[in-house]
Amino acid sequence: MKYNTDKQEKYTILKLEEEKLDSTISADIKSEFIQLNTNGPKNIILDLSSVKYTDSSGLSALLVGNRLFNENEGAFVLAEVNEHVMKLIKISMLDKVLDILPTVTESVDAVLFHEMETSLKKDQGEEE
Repeated sequence: MKYNTDKQEKYTILKLEEEKLDSTISADIKSEFIQLNTNGPKNIILDLSSVKYTDSSGLSALLVGNRLFNENEGAFVLAEVNEHVMKLIKISMLDKVLDILPTVTESVDAVLFHEMETSLKKDQGEEE
């Protein structure tokens, strides 16, 4: 599986450098999500700008990533999703489950907002 990571203090951008998110790489990407969730910031932005096709195993990998990061009060955001992949996400009704934003920049803003919101909730919980 070809990909690049850009690790920042509050988030990691994982840019998948594959045209297909299918059964040939879905196990690898799930493993990478587990690794990042264990060793990195609890927020991930998955840049899918290179991905032109996905299948059910690819969608399953996205759901695994979403569950992993959300369970740790993190954010899992998809960015730069192409039209064909988005169509499959909508048919599967996963657009109601996954956070999907048009650009990486907007995704970074959403993750930082999520971090502030989570921090405020924790602070309010400690005061009560």
